[in-house]
Amino acid sequence: MTKRKTSQHYSALNMPSLEMSELVRKTLDHDATDVLIDKWLEHRNDAYWDWFNRVRERKHAANQGTVSQILLWNKGDFVPENVFCRTVDTKRLIPLDRTWTTHVYYHRTMQERKLSMMPVVFTMLPELMLLRGMHDHGCDEMFIIVTDMKRKEMDDVTEYFKLVCRSTFGRTPKPSVEQQILLEHMRLSHTLNKQRRLPCFPQIDLTFRAILHEKRPPFIVLFSHQATSYSQIFFTNKMFVPAEDIFYDFPSGCPNPSCTEDCEMIRFPRRGAEGAAVLSMKKGGKRAKAREMCNWIDCTVCFSEELLVETASEGSEGSQCGEDAGLKSKFLGQVCSRCKLVKYCSPEHQKMDWDEHKRVCVKPVA
Repeated sequence: MTKRKTSQHYSALNMPSLEMSELVRKTLDHDATDVLIDKWLEHRNDAYWDWFNRVRERKHAANQGTVSQILLWNKGDFVPENVFCRTVDTKRLIPLDRTWTTHVYYHRTMQERKLSMMPVVFTMLPELMLLRGMHDHGCDEMFIIVTDMKRKEMDDVTEYFKLVCRSTFGRTPKPSVEQQILLEHMRLSHTLNKQRRLPCFPQIDLTFRAILHEKRPPFIVLFSHQATSYSQIFFTNKMFVPAEDIFYDFPSGCPNPSCTEDCEMIRFPRRGAEGAAVLSMKKGGKRAKAREMCNWIDCTVCFSEELLVETASEGSEGSQCGEDAGLKSKFLGQVCSRCKLVKYCSPEHQKMDWDEHKRVCVKPVA
């Protein structure tokens, strides 16, 4: 006797599946991302251009070490391959020229109106490019859910997802918390339905939590088409949040040049983890464990804490980037003696990485 397959039912307390989502998914591959980046470079926004120029003037200090977040544009024209970013998961210093695949989820009425999803990605391309550069692993795919929520509604939904992730991911919530989640879910569903927002809140909630549960991305974007609202970036761990000392003056995305308010079109966390939408999850998000690895992108060597302490003094007189560098030492974790920003497990890997690293390798300021 064969068992009848039971159908899945949506619940605000149980983990859903992406198979249950009724939203349309549009996937933009690496080639589409390349096209968008080329278009952005042709018609670059003055505010972002000015910000990258300010970053170029912020020369790194010699005592900054190799573990802090950093963004460098030291040589060449303004193109992604000349802008280097420190990854938060492997501590490598790699260029922003790596592309990604974007999965955009939206209501079917947008498809009926033949609306393209490429403008959605283009709108927040600088933010996505920087977030991609901050992660060595886990950002080959990005996820965006398109809504038409207004600012207050986005604020309420943000607090709801913080509550749900804090209480249900890897945890059994107390009855009082369950009741709070259900009541808040009903309130948001009623509010957005009354305002005729699309997609409806249950579909937003289902798709959002299913992506977190099944894909475990470092971040997920809730995009709003409303001109008076903003788009929220949810991080699954505070380690993935951009550092305040780098991005404190990052453009807000507001198209009005005379605007004096802090009206962020895209809620990029310019003030660090304190002002970011961080989802506190016991499990279900990407396991955040920072490791310091050899800077050559194809190397899998990970330096231990003992090696970090041991090589900190050895690296100062160890290696130097370049073809004429004396690469004879064989110890793990030798530091580039010119920029002191990257480490290698061997002289061979340092030579292999030189074609890329030379675009950013300069002596630090005194």
